[in-house]
Amino acid sequence: MKGIVWTGELEVRHDVEVRDVRADEVRVRVHAAGLCHSDVSVVDGTIPFPTPVVLGHEGAGVVEAVGDAVTSVGVGDHVVLTTMGFCGHCPACARGLPSHCREGYGKLRAPFTVGGTKAFQFANAGVFAEATVVKENQAVVIDPDVPLRSACLIGCAVVTGVGAVLNRARPTHGQSAVVIGVGGIGLNVLQGLRLSDALPIIAVDANPAKEAAARAFGATHFVTAGPEVDTVAAVREICPDGVDHAFECVGHPALIRTAVDTLDWGGQCVLLGVPKLGTEASFVVQSLYNDKSILGCRYGTARPHHDVPLFVDLYKAGRLLLDELVSATFPLDGVHDALAALQDGTVNRAVLDVT
Repeated sequence: MKGIVWTGELEVRHDVEVRDVRADEVRVRVHAAGLCHSDVSVVDGTIPFPTPVVLGHEGAGVVEAVGDAVTSVGVGDHVVLTTMGFCGHCPACARGLPSHCREGYGKLRAPFTVGGTKAFQFANAGVFAEATVVKENQAVVIDPDVPLRSACLIGCAVVTGVGAVLNRARPTHGQSAVVIGVGGIGLNVLQGLRLSDALPIIAVDANPAKEAAARAFGATHFVTAGPEVDTVAAVREICPDGVDHAFECVGHPALIRTAVDTLDWGGQCVLLGVPKLGTEASFVVQSLYNDKSILGCRYGTARPHHDVPLFVDLYKAGRLLLDELVSATFPLDGVHDALAALQDGTVNRAVLDVT
């Protein structure tokens, strides 16, 4: 079958195979997969990963086969795939925090072969292939009426961005917020803030063309960043004392410092951007004494089997934007064009049509 493989070069291969399911696994025919910066981070070395690896971690499709022990998913089900193959029985899972499960984090799975050679599966998903095999609890059943090209984005961009707001930051009605970086994650942070009735919601991006999308997803104000712009001062023109919540969605040390500096007393900064492994960021320690916080956030602190159905319901109710996230679709063979569009900042999210 066809798949996109990183071998040290980005290749579209026609000799990709995936093994049969084991007792607790499902095989999914992938229909659509979003192109995320995390996939790019493997290619540019920001995220070190062994090769060869089938890329892609934001996907949706239809179940083709299930293992003997699988009970929650059936053949023919439409599913959103998540990257978290949590164990379900460790102390973290028992507390309802599957994103803290160590069993599902950092494990290297290799259900693929490429040209007969064992190949890894990026982020426990490997959805840039016509089919993949995942743990049962990574496949969340959704309403088949939801278009799969939109639903696929729930698996990363939506659960990470909206989840960071609802599950990690938890703003209360009328609290202020700034979002630095208006890509796929940032747009979903914006709509998470809109769902939370945050006000004002300030979007910051170096690309002024992002303003229309930012406002459509929930921003009430937009600041065009640049070398001549003091972003902290621009935010404080809107919120003189600073904001209650800041979200850094780029992964740049200077922007992490900027986000911290925008906070009001009692404010919190949530880090969502992924810098190169080993990157350090700095801040003035005294600036945090007034009950300010810096929070990490993995995968939107998600509970996939709670959050994914909730997001589907919000979408069906017209309160969560999914279709609007998809700016363009590309075939697997068009991955280089999709990457160019992502790097140029001309798309909210590029989606690969895997059918």
